[in-house]
Amino acid sequence: MILIDINCDLGEGIGNEDLLMPLISSCNIACGGHAGDKATMSFVTDLAQKFKVKIGAHPSFPDRESFGRKEMNMSDEALYSTLYDQIKSLKRILDKKLLSLHHVKPHGALYNMVSVNKEIAKVVVNVIRDIDKSLILYAPYKSIIAEIASQVGLQVKFEAFADRNYNQDLTLVSRRKENALIHDAEVMFRQVSQIVLDEKVTVINGVEVTLKADTFCVHGDGKNVVQNLEHLIHRLKQNNIETY
Repeated sequence: MILIDINCDLGEGIGNEDLLMPLISSCNIACGGHAGDKATMSFVTDLAQKFKVKIGAHPSFPDRESFGRKEMNMSDEALYSTLYDQIKSLKRILDKKLLSLHHVKPHGALYNMVSVNKEIAKVVVNVIRDIDKSLILYAPYKSIIAEIASQVGLQVKFEAFADRNYNQDLTLVSRRKENALIHDAEVMFRQVSQIVLDEKVTVINGVEVTLKADTFCVHGDGKNVVQNLEHLIHRLKQNNIETY
């Protein structure tokens, strides 16, 4: 049997957390940058505790208007400050409930930028290290931020996406393009199983590219996400792949 982690971005105002939480093994909770507030963070952490799901912070650029999906030009100091405040706001809620923060996964445009931008990646790594050196970073395989985090002693789990298509350089196909998202559950299964079993992904131009992953994301706001996730888990189990 092969064990994998399936994570989901939650607390983003969709309202389907109670349906998704029983299906996943870790969650990334919006903590005020692109979505979320104290009430949603508290609600989602209670659900995570109930279903024994690992809890992560999902910080972003302070951009609720564009849901954190627009690149922002911020000073290192301003970016550090907002990310620190976002993660700490979730951590304070967890501390009161005697729960642990397991990992950090940047959101949206920030996630894409830290994959290739050394300076922004350093800021995010410094924030995580200053809050708690034992926190795990969820980051793309061969990304700049994964390399920097490893160099300073942070644990990194490589993340791949079940419901997003890839370019040949392993960047995600832009959401502005029609083929950015995968809505077909069987296609999602084929992509995840290929990465798990072969450490490769078939990218948008049909070429197979090496891709390693420890955790797989399914977006909570995806079309038919609950049904697709149920199908994905069922098909993985048929192939001796289960979540932990």
